[in-house]
Amino acid sequence: MTAKGHWETFGCETCEEEFDTEEEAEDHMQEYDHYAYNYSCETCDEMFRTEEDADEHMADYSHYAPRFSCETCDKMFYSSRAASRHMDSLQHWAPRFECETCNAVFYTQDAANRHMTAKTHFSNYCPSCDRWFQNENNLQQHLRSKIHLGQNILCPFCKKTFTTASGVAHHLETGSCTCAPHLNRESIHDLVRCLDKQGKITNKLLEWHASDTGECLVSSNAYNGSAWECYICHRTFKTSSALNQHLNSPTHKQRIYHCPNVNHCGKQFIALAALFNHLESESCSYMRFENVQRNAQGLLTGRNLIGF
Repeated sequence: MTAKGHWETFGCETCEEEFDTEEEAEDHMQEYDHYAYNYSCETCDEMFRTEEDADEHMADYSHYAPRFSCETCDKMFYSSRAASRHMDSLQHWAPRFECETCNAVFYTQDAANRHMTAKTHFSNYCPSCDRWFQNENNLQQHLRSKIHLGQNILCPFCKKTFTTASGVAHHLETGSCTCAPHLNRESIHDLVRCLDKQGKITNKLLEWHASDTGECLVSSNAYNGSAWECYICHRTFKTSSALNQHLNSPTHKQRIYHCPNVNHCGKQFIALAALFNHLESESCSYMRFENVQRNAQGLLTGRNLIGF
């Protein structure tokens, strides 16, 4: 009896007969062969009551349908090995080696490489040097190195040549110019700030105190028993000279410059060289590399800030 108080009946799988018991339904379907045959052979017209019966039949008579296709023509095969033999003998393998730039596809990597070399279609590839690079950034660094650009940026004082504006700025900010030993990070910032009345690249500081230009020397108190430790950032160094170099670098100095792309970038920098390097990388898409060199040259010679 069902939940609604009706007696449960059992139907035949083929005709409309109904029975009070499952056993009566089974006897009827067996006597009149009224079982439903829902599983077919993949090759012949035989039908089966269960999937197991169909599998047993197809295994006994090799009636499984071919499952492995040729990658080029319409032929089908019963095994992967047979399909591979066919494609080997007729060269029917589909091309699978893609050009890194266009939609061309090749049967071998060598063929793809020949195409990309002839068409300069390698991604991250320098054709003049025949060198590949891991990513676009590494390629751009290579293309902007002295290998391709030479050293055409002049120090306005000693006339030493550099590849990039950031190299000249670092040269001057570190006091390395023999013809302008008075220049350093602080004095250059004073000059730039005088030119940058609108604060395009210099931060508006509530207070600005030029740092003491004297050299810092660590004492034995900086040794913590296992390494030399910076008292500001607690970074450790193997030698006292390495810690001296760290303390005399701009690492812990005030961030006095910012990217002129204030609406989309907002990065700040301790040194002018770091700002130039950021712009040269084109990471914020504010200015092309070539424009950085031209505008920086005008800034370093004290002419203007046009372009920034």
